[in-house]
Amino acid sequence: MRVEIWADVVCPWCYLGKRRFEQALEGFEHRDEVEVTYRAFQLDPQAETMDRTEMLVSKFGVTPERAVQLNEEMEQRAAEAGLEYNLDGTVVGNTLDAHRLVHLASELGLQEAFVEALYKAHFTDKRSLFDHDSLTKVAVEAGLDEAAVRKVLESDEYADAVLAEQSAAQDLGATGVPFFVFDRRYGVAGAQATETFSEVLAKAYAG
Repeated sequence: MRVEIWADVVCPWCYLGKRRFEQALEGFEHRDEVEVTYRAFQLDPQAETMDRTEMLVSKFGVTPERAVQLNEEMEQRAAEAGLEYNLDGTVVGNTLDAHRLVHLASELGLQEAFVEALYKAHFTDKRSLFDHDSLTKVAVEAGLDEAAVRKVLESDEYADAVLAEQSAAQDLGATGVPFFVFDRRYGVAGAQATETFSEVLAKAYAG
């Protein structure tokens, strides 16, 4: 069974959804027969690099105080799933380059390791994913070859693949992420509860 996960690496709900799905998969008796593939989805392809709190104020029209509260609430949700979020002072920005490198990692059999490294770098360690040097360090730590990484970043390689995945998500009816597709037959939107993912895994496998 193939599970495709459309997500953006600066989306806090996406990392949370990833972990909840993984917890469901861990308890799934046929987990060895499940192939997981990560697909690109940019929440804001025109995003500029800026502080997350400022982004929340600008995008949702909330007060700075409410934005801080939203970050704290998200950190608590993440902690309940075993994740450490440190959102205060986190910078957000354009994720095209990060998604392009996910394609490189996929060709090297390192997609899962690299996607996890991107999430941890951004949400836990508050590292930038928006400049080539920082991205390269994260990629190399995940096992990618530095020369190969820099070659991709200095070109537009995989950009078309990222755009194609974004378009595919929209064709499948995704209006946001995370978006989970099971064998192109069942779709689950959002960071659902682990129990929900367990139910869908069983249903999709039986179907």
